[in-house]
Amino acid sequence: MAKGVVIRQLRVGSLTRFADTGTLTGIYKQQVDSAYLNANGLSDDQQGDKTHHGGPEKALHHFASDHYEQLRKALPEPAAGRCQPGAFGENLVTEGLTETDVCVGDIFKLGEAIVQVSQPRQPCWRLNLRFGIPDMSRRLQSSLRTGWYYRVLQPGIVHRGDILTLEQRPNPEWPLSRILAILYDITLEPAALAGMVGLVQLSPNLRNIAKQRLATQQVENWEGRLFGSSPQKQDDATGP
Repeated sequence: MAKGVVIRQLRVGSLTRFADTGTLTGIYKQQVDSAYLNANGLSDDQQGDKTHHGGPEKALHHFASDHYEQLRKALPEPAAGRCQPGAFGENLVTEGLTETDVCVGDIFKLGEAIVQVSQPRQPCWRLNLRFGIPDMSRRLQSSLRTGWYYRVLQPGIVHRGDILTLEQRPNPEWPLSRILAILYDITLEPAALAGMVGLVQLSPNLRNIAKQRLATQQVENWEGRLFGSSPQKQDDATGP
């Protein structure tokens, strides 16, 4: 299949707190030479909120470094200066692979491991704290460049410098850019939503969102995810 891309950085993070809040986060990830990848993610990689981050459907986070230059141009300082590889808490740093190049259910070989694309990232309010911009999560969502997650089909050791190699593509007509457009742009298009429901390799969470929209003809409320319910919640809750 297509030529693979090099893992330029492999990153894991320990829990820390956003400044001036009680919010725990694992978004500040450090480079490592290697790590063991199991069904729940890389060894020594932590998430503050295990209800919404990590776990089998979000075991590994990938963000396209190709997007950083455009983000730097669009954001004010000091947020623009923070737009460097690793800023979004990604585990994998690559160039030459974006949401238009990756499809739902794609199976990749990664070192000793085998991984499968499960869903695009759904930005949350913790990014507002990370970048110091009250609507950073909405900005990223509106860009349709959010990064994506993998589930682990076969565990194994992963090294910086490994080649991420596409082995199977069961849904070539479903790039992640299409999923993102349905989620945040053409939000109530019946045929598109029905197509999402039928994607067995898509995470249950996103398939359920599509089912609910078809049933109610309404888009779910994004405000809590994008902004948190209140400043107090942001102080007390845990982060990625």
